[in-house]
Amino acid sequence: MTDTLHVAIIGAGAAGLAAAWDLARAGCRVELFEAEPTVGGLAAGFRDPAWAWSLEKFYHHWFETDAEILKLAGELGVADRIIFPRPKTSYWIDGRIYRSEMNASALRLPISPLGILRLGLVGVYLKYLARDWRALERHTAHAWMRRAMGREVYDRLWRPLLIGKFSDQYAEVNMAWMWARIYTRSVRLGIFQGGFQAFLETLASAVAARGAQIHLNAPAQAIQMVDGRPALTVGGETRLFDRIISTTSPALLLRLAPALRDTPYGQQAAALRSIGAICVVLALRQSVLTDGTYWLNLPATSPDKRASQFPFLALVEHTNWLDKAHYGGDVLVYCGDYVPADHEYFRLSDDELVARFLPALAKVNPAFSPDWVTKRWVWRAPYAQPVPGVNHSQRIPPLQTPLPGVLWASMSQVYPWDRGTNYAVELGRRAAQLALSAPVTAAYG
Repeated sequence: MTDTLHVAIIGAGAAGLAAAWDLARAGCRVELFEAEPTVGGLAAGFRDPAWAWSLEKFYHHWFETDAEILKLAGELGVADRIIFPRPKTSYWIDGRIYRSEMNASALRLPISPLGILRLGLVGVYLKYLARDWRALERHTAHAWMRRAMGREVYDRLWRPLLIGKFSDQYAEVNMAWMWARIYTRSVRLGIFQGGFQAFLETLASAVAARGAQIHLNAPAQAIQMVDGRPALTVGGETRLFDRIISTTSPALLLRLAPALRDTPYGQQAAALRSIGAICVVLALRQSVLTDGTYWLNLPATSPDKRASQFPFLALVEHTNWLDKAHYGGDVLVYCGDYVPADHEYFRLSDDELVARFLPALAKVNPAFSPDWVTKRWVWRAPYAQPVPGVNHSQRIPPLQTPLPGVLWASMSQVYPWDRGTNYAVELGRRAAQLALSAPVTAAYG
C-alpha cells in the first residue's frame, strides 16, 4: 500500500523534513509545501557574504542526549559533522557574572550555605532520580521550586528565568516542563559544522534524492475533505492526497482547516497557549562578554519589560562558543527574549527594537559603545514556545485529527520535552509512521 500513498506535508522544518525522510524511504509520493524561501522553520539560519558558516536566526544547539538527531544524522551519513564544544554559561546577579553550572562553581553564587545545599540536592534529584514527570505536572514550577529549594534560591535564580521565559504566565507553567529541561541537558552543546541550516539542507537534499518534491515559497491556503479524501489548496489550486501532515501552529491549523474549529479536537487545539520569540543579532568589532561566557541569563524582575533592569532575557555571545573565524572574524551576539505575540516588541520597527536593547550591553560591559556594532539583524516569531499548564498532558490533541487522513504534528505536542529540533524530528517520524499505518477513518467530532 505504501508505494501508492501520496502525502502532502505542510512545513519544511525539522518535523516536516523528518516525516518526509521516512515516508520517501517507504516508497510514498511525498510533497512538502514551505511558505518561506528556504527550508528550516524556526531552526533556519542566515549567512552574511563574509561568513563560511550560517548563523541561526534564533539561537539553537543540541545536547549530547539528543538521540533522535544523532540517529538521523547517522542515517544520513553525516554524524561525524556534529561537534560538541563546551561553553561557559552564567547568571547576572547584583551586577556581577556568576557561573550557572551545577558544579563547584555554584559555591561562588551569592546565596547562603543552606541555599547552596538545597540547590545542589534538588538539582541532583531532578537530574538523576526523578522519573515520574506525570506526578510533577500536577504542580506548577513556581510552587514546587519555591518549596523544594527555598524562597532565597527560587527568587534569586529561578523566578527571574521563569518570568523572562513566560512573562505574566510564569506562575502557571508546570514542573514537568522544568524537570525535562534539567533532566535532558548536557554541559556540552552541539552544532552541525556549517550551522543548523547546513544540516537541514543536507536533510532536504537527502529527502529530494529519495524522490520527494520540496515546494518553497508555497504557503498552504486550505485543508478540506473532497469526496472523502484530504485536499490541500496551495497557490489557488486544490489537490487531493491520501494523507496530509501539517506541522503548523495551532492557530494556523485552525485557519487552514475550518472544519476542525467547532470540534472538540479544534477547541482543544485553540486552547493551547504559546509565547513568541524575539532575537536581535549583532555583529560587533569586539567582545562584550570578555570573561568567555557564551550564555548570560539576565534577571527579569517583572513581566513588564520596562520595569525590569534588562529589556531582554538572554545575552548570548555566539562566538564565545564557536570560533569567530567561521563568521569572517565578526563577534556575534544575540539579544534574545520571549514575549506574547501581542507585545509591543512585535510592533516596534527594527531600529526601534535595537535602540531599546543596546543600552543593556553597556550595563554588562561599561566599555561597550554603539559604534562597536557593524551590522544587525532582527528576527521575530509569534509562535515559538508552548506554555504548558498543570496537567497539560490531558490537554494535548493527538496527532490524528478528526479529518480522515489529516495529521497534525507541532511543537505544542512534544511535551513534556522542550521544543527543539531533536524532538521535532521524533514527532515528525512518529507522524510518518501513523500516516503509513491503516487508513484513518475517524469521523468529524
